[in-house]
Amino acid sequence: MTICYFGDFDREYSRNRVIIKGLRENGVEVLLCNERLSGWRLWRALARKHKALRGKYDVMIVGYSDSRFIVPLAKLLSKKPIVWDAFYSLYDSFIFDRKLASSLSLKVAYYWFFDWFSCVLADKVLLDTNAHIEYFVKTFGVSRSKCVRVLVGTDDKIFYPRESRERPHAFTVHFHGKFIPLQGVEYILKAASLLKNEQIAFRMVGKGQEYRRARKLADEYALNNVEWIDRVSYHELADLIVQTDIVLGIFGNTPKARRVIPNKVYEGIAMGKAVISADTPAVRELFQDKENILLCAVADGDDLARKIAELREDVSLRERIAKGGRALFMRNASPNVIGKALFEHMVGLEKEKG
Repeated sequence: MTICYFGDFDREYSRNRVIIKGLRENGVEVLLCNERLSGWRLWRALARKHKALRGKYDVMIVGYSDSRFIVPLAKLLSKKPIVWDAFYSLYDSFIFDRKLASSLSLKVAYYWFFDWFSCVLADKVLLDTNAHIEYFVKTFGVSRSKCVRVLVGTDDKIFYPRESRERPHAFTVHFHGKFIPLQGVEYILKAASLLKNEQIAFRMVGKGQEYRRARKLADEYALNNVEWIDRVSYHELADLIVQTDIVLGIFGNTPKARRVIPNKVYEGIAMGKAVISADTPAVRELFQDKENILLCAVADGDDLARKIAELREDVSLRERIAKGGRALFMRNASPNVIGKALFEHMVGLEKEKG
């Protein structure tokens, strides 16, 4: 089978990287039709590139990006089955989670329409959790049979267990992210304030929407146990994780937070680290508390502090969770496993449309 992977997607972003790698590991030829331009120049460049690939592939996958104009373009250019990797809803993310526009503005209708319209045009819609599938079914009226769960996973050639050449002196808790509301950074900082006299260091990696608010909160707490690091590359991120004892997931109290299993959780378990994250329906789809993850209450810095202290003191629990998480990753979330499952769906779609 040959797949055209189409759109303005970021090739280095974990979601696209894992799917492309996983498909190729399962013998699928993946032809990239990719541009990172904007406006009409993007459409023109993609149309030109696609012209050279016409007739050379069986299925088109529209790769994940924040653009919702790409599926209509794909439908105009291709007669082959169209698979859209929605990943999540921009309508939900921009309006309700990040609150980048008022719920009374015209942007509400704009984002809802393009999420809905892309679902209508696509033959299959890829989403990261069953919780997100249920959201799309209820919000956009998508047929459940059109939706396919494709776990996020991570690149196992970069994120894998290994010994660190450098180790911090203190027990170290790691977080990385874009500081968006669903991540609940304020609850991490609350935990850090409760543990600042306990010889536990926190490492906060990245920047984003709520970064300034986080730094202000850290000053208010007078935190002397938090290290701040700017955004780093994929490889540098893995080098930082290997130095730490615990990797943190997300803790925010937003509807979207209950529907996702974030990249950072997969990256932590892939590296054989004990991970703590909020107890949500999405996480429960895949994980078991105290077997391959440690769950804490949503939006609760006090409980997070208790769970961090518990893992520091209980070495056997920390090791069991780390080992269980790594085994779960290999069974369910490596690129090869994800690619195999997706390939089987593509074969079924090709026969269906055949």
